[in-house]
Amino acid sequence: MKMKALVILGSRNRKGRTSRAADALVEGLAEAGGEAEVVYLTEVNIERCRQCEEDGWGRCRDEDECTIDDEFPGLVQRLRASDLVVFATPVYYSDLSESMKAFTDRLRRVSRNDRGGIRGTAAVGICMAGGGGGGAPACAAKLQTVLSGCKLDVLDMIPVRRQNLDLKLEVLRLTGRWLGARL
Repeated sequence: MKMKALVILGSRNRKGRTSRAADALVEGLAEAGGEAEVVYLTEVNIERCRQCEEDGWGRCRDEDECTIDDEFPGLVQRLRASDLVVFATPVYYSDLSESMKAFTDRLRRVSRNDRGGIRGTAAVGICMAGGGGGGAPACAAKLQTVLSGCKLDVLDMIPVRRQNLDLKLEVLRLTGRWLGARL
């Protein structure tokens, strides 16, 4: 059985460094016989959390569902059907991109009670920093915290900076091959 991966990108640039990093991991997965679906969050209609009720919650608190009518539920279903989920984000001010933050803010709410089968799904994070690159480790730590809070099985967090991108592309290919053989 082929390993199925969902790659969620918080970048809008399909030829940028974050996309290149995610592509390297996908290449490694393919070499190991896996397949991947890639989703660019900026091309999907996903709103930010509305904190629906006065207590800041909504149906997400008890039903693990969101009341917002957008593409979020379909993406969560694809995540649930995957063996591996890769979260790749550019780093802005040592933090996740706005599109990745909006997605993960809602994901942690609907995975709170884990009635939908997210718990234990393998996950990998890629945090790609431009500029001086110093924000990549801090972003990776934040992403690790969020994904662990979603009850995902975080297998690796890979901070990347533009200065070490060529090296990390090789690491990401190897990681993809390792994941494809493992899962």
